[in-house]
Amino acid sequence: MNLKTDFALDHLGIAVNSLKAAKEIYEKLGLALSAEETVEAEQVRLVMVPLEGTRIELLEPTSEESVIARFIAKRGEGLHHICLRVPDLAAVVGELQQEGVRLVSKEIKIGAGGHRYIFVHPSSTGGVLIELVEAAH
Repeated sequence: MNLKTDFALDHLGIAVNSLKAAKEIYEKLGLALSAEETVEAEQVRLVMVPLEGTRIELLEPTSEESVIARFIAKRGEGLHHICLRVPDLAAVVGELQQEGVRLVSKEIKIGAGGHRYIFVHPSSTGGVLIELVEAAH
């Protein structure tokens, strides 16, 4: 790619059966947790665990049809995706499309915290689901 941008690790997404159970280890470590948030469009409830410069996102399905529920049914709980923060999401998506990179959806969506995001399909990334999120301005 030929983008002159600053990318950073935004968060690691972890699929869990129960937010209550998953939060326990982070609370025992003394880490602060965000309030629970539901993203209806993705059928998930989530909590962020802020760390210096990045976060861990705990994702609990709210429906058996959600992507997270299907992931857990197939692979079990665990790392679901990595998320990279980019300064100009539309520009990055345009570049990826020109390069023939497969995206999970054709449109940029609005997710947790009102952030704009899109996922890059694992078939284009060596098997890793990568989320791209636009840096807050």
